[in-house]
This record gives sequence, structure tokens and C-alpha cells, in this order.
Amino acid sequence: MTDAQTDASASKWRSAVPILGWLPKYDRRAIAGDLLAGLVVAALAIPQSLGYATIAGVPVMVGLYSIPLALVAYAILGSSPHLVVGPVSTVSVLSGSLVADLASGDPLQAVALTSALAIGAGLGLVVGGVAKLGWAAEFMSRPIVTGFVFGLVLLIVVGEVPNLLGLPSESGDVFARALEIIANLGALDPLTAAIGVSSLIVLFAGGAFAPRVPWGLLVLIGTIVASSVWSWADRGVVTVGQVPAGLPGLSLPDVSVSALPALFTGGLALAMVGLAEGLSAARLFAAKEGYAIRTNQELVATGAANVASGLSGGMGVAGSLSKTAAMVRAGASSQVAGLAAAVIVLVVIAAFAGLLTALPKAALSAIVIQAVWGLMDVRALRRYQRIRRNDFNSALAAMLGVMVFGPLYGLLIAVGLAVLGLVYRSSRIDMEVMGKVPEEKAAWGSIRNHPERRTYDGVLVIRLDAPLFWANAAEIQDGIIAAVDADPTVRALVLDLEATSQLDTTSVDALELLLSQLQERGVELYLVRVFFGARRVLRRAGFDAKLGPDRMWHSIAAGVSAARKAAHLSGKAHAQEVEEADDTPGRERIAVDDANGFGNGDDEEPAVVPVGGYQDPYNAHRRRWWSRFAR
Repeated sequence: MTDAQTDASASKWRSAVPILGWLPKYDRRAIAGDLLAGLVVAALAIPQSLGYATIAGVPVMVGLYSIPLALVAYAILGSSPHLVVGPVSTVSVLSGSLVADLASGDPLQAVALTSALAIGAGLGLVVGGVAKLGWAAEFMSRPIVTGFVFGLVLLIVVGEVPNLLGLPSESGDVFARALEIIANLGALDPLTAAIGVSSLIVLFAGGAFAPRVPWGLLVLIGTIVASSVWSWADRGVVTVGQVPAGLPGLSLPDVSVSALPALFTGGLALAMVGLAEGLSAARLFAAKEGYAIRTNQELVATGAANVASGLSGGMGVAGSLSKTAAMVRAGASSQVAGLAAAVIVLVVIAAFAGLLTALPKAALSAIVIQAVWGLMDVRALRRYQRIRRNDFNSALAAMLGVMVFGPLYGLLIAVGLAVLGLVYRSSRIDMEVMGKVPEEKAAWGSIRNHPERRTYDGVLVIRLDAPLFWANAAEIQDGIIAAVDADPTVRALVLDLEATSQLDTTSVDALELLLSQLQERGVELYLVRVFFGARRVLRRAGFDAKLGPDRMWHSIAAGVSAARKAAHLSGKAHAQEVEEADDTPGRERIAVDDANGFGNGDDEEPAVVPVGGYQDPYNAHRRRWWSRFAR
């Protein structure tokens, strides 16, 4: 093997396993800061993981088991030096809702199903990363994710209030639970309520005045000590109860074959929710700290973390915004801090797990509520309402979907909204009639609000402001015909397809129908600025042969020139157009030729003047565009 091949192989391994690249270059002077950051992360992760385990409907130790190996797996494979993985609220509540339907009240089966869901989510993420499907992480818009998380937080808070106040647990949607809580307030346990409310006050007040102090860990330790000294369990306070000692073993969860289909779909849901939260945190700190993350590598790393968590008896994990922020504030420089946090949590599991027996569930609920409260982003909702009403409506619909139908169906509603919004906005195309910009060579722009821009008798130039595809093809074809029929002098139509980089069968069929309808009216069709991918589809469909030679051009100016020449319109003006269309000496035409490689976006016409009269295409549906031509 040559030196070049060796270097290429080493580079490939460093790309697939990032720790091989950064660990040999690690600056030992940063070890103190990383160890301190690891301690801070562990102090925050331990109480949160216990609370998230209760949300998921499993014993508190399942939350602790989720941390160590997940941190190690991400440290080895992750592309972010700061992201911290572990149990998070969104994944926990979704996992709990899925397991509740499958476990039939069996606590042992609930633990096995929870771990199996984590493994399923992890495998799905790894496959997605290897298959380069990271682009799918961008599918749900930020408003929809905001609304989905907002609804989840409300669901979590309402679900934790009974434990916080010593009330009986209720089932149903958020609204039904809230009404039952209000109706049962007279039956609350005074001591439990005092513990829960005082813990909540300490967490919120302490976080406001001294945000860097691990108040969750202090509340955890304080309530355990108080519960042991004053025997709160004997006085009616519900505690965590018996906690197994020792480190977890590695094994596959014992689940039935009949549960595998549900676990597969549930794992994909967990993967989607966790990925949305984890990538948001990773990108936020990558932008702040000035480094880049690789989306597909993040899928692999987070997937490996989930598999590691599931094999060690843990639950689904994801990148955590709060723990990552704490790690950065503590001065971490690399994933050595994550490895340090993993070791600390292992020590806690091995030596101190038995102390959790006396922990009041009211204090645990307070820790959960405080941990998720900040995820309700009211400011973002107000911003969506101010900027664009449709974004606010999408966030509200996703939030209500979670609150009424639960996390899983709420997620499906959120995805459905994303698909519907994408198709709807893509189908609302505005069409601009183009004119020649005065004193600009080969520059064309919309004539809307620009009467000085020159049009030519007999030639109609139309630009689509969004890609032509199956959802809008019929409307575009009908609209163009309406525009042509509105002006009986039109003899040639020049259609600018610059916005369309790809075509599908439906859009090709629409273009063929448009061609035949124009031919019936004695109007010739010219296509301009057609990218290579679109031309390739047109050629495979045989459309270019039906269109005819010299009907596809690099620029609007050249297309108009060819149309005017073919229609014998104003020879003097045509000569001027040829001169304006091509400043290359001795070149008479610039028709599209696939052999010259045109279509990669590098050789478009030199100037496109910004359109002053441009209007938001998303709001184009408020007016029927063809009415402009009829006026």
C-alpha cells in the first residue's frame, strides 16, 4: 500500500470515528477544565435522568443506566466536541406513552420494552446516517417542532402535578387531567404538597439567582437526607422505593416477537423526536463556538448512543440542550468532559444507588417540571405570530395535536402538517411577465410595478418563481393558457424554467399538453434557462423532439430573439436583440447543447435585475394571477 493510500485510509477512519482525529491532538492542559465540566454535567444529568425515567413509566435506575455508555458511544463517534447525550423530556414522554400501550401494566415488561425501543431507535438512526439521510432531519419546520415540544411540556407538567401534590394519578388528555386535578385539590396530601412545592420554589428561585449551581442535585440530596431522618415514607409520602445496587449488565431486552412491529415503528418515532432536539442543540453551539457538525455522522453517533443505552438496560437518549449548555459554561474543550461524566455516573450507580430508596417522588416531579419548563418557548410563538400567521397556526396545531391525541399521534400530526405545508406552498406559484430592463445588456425582470421595462409585440415571456412539479403542474399549464388567451396577438411564448432544477413525469405531461394547446392556437413554445437535470428528463420523455430544434436557449434574451426571428416580427428589433443576447464575436446563436455541459448553474446570463415589484409567492394564492393578464 502506497503512502497516499495509507493516508486516505487513515483519513477515512478519522472521518468515520472522529475520536481518532481529535484525541491524539488533545491538549493535556485542558484536562482540568474538562474534568470540572464532566462533574457539572453529571450533577445535572443524574437528577434529570431519574425524573425522566418516571416520565417514561420505568424505575428510576433505568434513567441512570442510560447515561454512561451513551456518553462513551457519542464521545467516540460524535462530530460535536460539546454535545451531551442522555435521557431528554421529549423522548421520555413518547417512550412512556408507547410502552404503556404494550406493557399491559407489567413493570418488568415495561423496562424490557423501553430498552428495546432505544435499540430500535438507535438502529434506525445508524442506518439513516450510513445511507446519508441526514437531510430528512430538516423536514419538520421550526414552528412545528416548537409547537410539538410545547405540547409535550404541558403534557409532562400536568402528568407530574399529582405526584407533586400527593393526588391520585389521572388518565386522558391534558384537558381531562387538568380538570380532574382541580376537582381533587381538596384531597391533596399536605406533607407531600409541602415537599413538592418547596422543592419547586428552590429550583426556580435558585436557578434565577445562581444559575450555575446544580440545584437539582442539591434538592435531590436534601430531600433524601430529610426523608431518611424524619421517616417521610412512614408518614404517607410516596418514595422511589427499593433500588437495585450494582452496575448493569449488557444484554438484549427480552421482548416477544409479536411486539417487534410496534417496537420498530415506535423506535422510528423516538428517533425522529430525539434527532430534532439533538441536532438543534448541536447546531446552536456549533454556531456559537465556530465549528461545524456533520449531520449524517450525528445520526450514526446518536444511534450508537441509543443502542448502547438499550443494551445496558437504559432508555432512549438524545442530545440535550440544557446539559450541553452546562458543559460549555463549565469550560469543556472536548468530549473528554463527556467521558469524565460517564465515569462519575458509573461511580454513583455502583456506590450510592441504594440511597435513592428514600427519595420522595414529589421532589422528583419538581425536578422534572423545572427541567422541562424552559422548553415552552412563548417568545418563539409570539415571533411566529408577528412574522407569519401560517407559522403560528402550524405551531398551534402541532401543540394541540400532542395535548389532545398524545405524543405519538401528535408527532404524526406534526409530520403531516410539514408535508401538507410543503406541498401547499410549493403549489402556490406566482408567474411573472418579464420585460427587458432599459440600458442593461441581456437583463430581464418582472414588469409588475415597472412599466419602463420593455415587452415585445407577439412574444410573451413568463417566469415561474418556484419549481414546476407534480403538485402545481396542472395549475401552471391552465394559467399559461389563460394568459395566452387573454392576448390574441401572442405568437410565441418564452417560458423561463430557471427555478426548476428537476422535473417529474406529471410535470412533463403538463408541458406536453401545454405544447399541444399552444400549437392549436398557433403559438410557438420556447424554453429558456433549463438546467441539465430537467433537460435530461425532457430528453428521456421525448419532449425535446416534440418541441423541435432551436426551441431551448440559455437566456431569455436569446430565446426572445429566436422567437421573433421565427415569427418574422420586426426584423430591425430582432437584429438588436441578437446583438444584446450575445457579445461573443462571430457567434450567431447560443442554443442549449447538452454536450457543452451547460446546466450546472455556472453559465447563466450575466445579469438578472432584482424585481422591485416582487411579491411574496407564499401569498400569491390571495389573488388569481391570471386576472392580471385579463385586465
